[in-house]
Amino acid sequence: MEVFPLISVCRRIRRTTSPARPARLTLIAGTAMLGAALTACSGAAASDSASGSDDGAGAARTPDTSITVNLQGTKAAAGRPVTVTLADGKLKTVKVTAAEGDALTGRISGDGRTWTSDRVAAPGTEYSVEATDTGGGTDRAGFSTAAAGKVNKLTLAPGKNTTVGVAQPLSIVFDNPVKDKAAVERGLKVTTSNSTEGSWGWLQDYSGKDRIDWRPKEYWKSGTRVTLDADLNGIDSGPAGGWFVRDYATTFTIGRNQVVKVDLDRHRLALHRDGKAVMDVPMSAGTPGGEKASWRGTAVLMAKEGTINMRSETVGLGDAYDKMVDSSMRLTWSGMYAHAAPWNAAYFGVANHSSGCVGMSDANAAELYRKAQVGDPFEITGADAKGTVAEGNGYGAWNVSWSDWQAKSALA
Repeated sequence: MEVFPLISVCRRIRRTTSPARPARLTLIAGTAMLGAALTACSGAAASDSASGSDDGAGAARTPDTSITVNLQGTKAAAGRPVTVTLADGKLKTVKVTAAEGDALTGRISGDGRTWTSDRVAAPGTEYSVEATDTGGGTDRAGFSTAAAGKVNKLTLAPGKNTTVGVAQPLSIVFDNPVKDKAAVERGLKVTTSNSTEGSWGWLQDYSGKDRIDWRPKEYWKSGTRVTLDADLNGIDSGPAGGWFVRDYATTFTIGRNQVVKVDLDRHRLALHRDGKAVMDVPMSAGTPGGEKASWRGTAVLMAKEGTINMRSETVGLGDAYDKMVDSSMRLTWSGMYAHAAPWNAAYFGVANHSSGCVGMSDANAAELYRKAQVGDPFEITGADAKGTVAEGNGYGAWNVSWSDWQAKSALA
């Protein structure tokens, strides 16, 4: 009949060693704790047969391998680092993994008791936590963050795996306003193949939206490879902006060293490659003295759009024109292009007599269209202009001094 005390002892131990905290998913004891449980059961029969004692006197204290996590429950606050704290001893490893499989990296404190994630918890995400200590103990926990009430998104330029000219900036336009610009900028990491010096600068896009551009101090060097890692998942852009719920990335390469020089006074356009002119043709730019005048300063070739329909009312010039235009190359959002303009041939090399664009013969425009790259700078000089290309009207950052541009960073 001695078998009954043995069964009773084992049942009591199973109840007292099962995890009691509801926040913990499972508890796997270390070898020391497992050994103590096994000794209690196997030793109970001998103890009962000799004296019936079950007081456990003299048992060694087992270290507490349990962990606590600062974020708990099913609606934990996003946007905060995850901290995992061990009750006793020192942490060896910590894994915090999202349900989608992405893991948060982190660091263990000097005393070994606490682990803190490098990045914050993202909204609307379920996380599992597993920690081991130096004694072999393991504990697990889990939590979910509250979903984002509003989501912010962005548009990146240039496109992924593209080749662009030496003046092309990295440009990010946000769907919603960005109040916490410093937090967003800290999540943006630019890497170049030759340690190019550059800076972020905040500005207002021509569309009225918040925008941030990264431009080098000087034009890029040909062959430079550029990578942007926008680690924004979990960052709150502020009131009216909403949360970012994903990361973004793009990589591009700098192509030929080309600069287009437009002289409004001489009515000439020249394409320089590696410092040498490979084209020098007559042209006619915008009529001076009013809204039809061209912009001066450095514009950047934004897109090669080919044959497009140009209508004057779209740029605030009434019903002056409505025609199909070949070899169209966009220079600003406000509608300044370089393109073929055979109807204006009498003024090429003679006078500026267009509605703001830089016009050439069909043959010359087609040649420039073939040779030009998106991202090539158009350096426009001369008196016959209505002002300088603004930062947000296309890519006008080159018209700002380097020191003034650096001051536009939220981290300056």
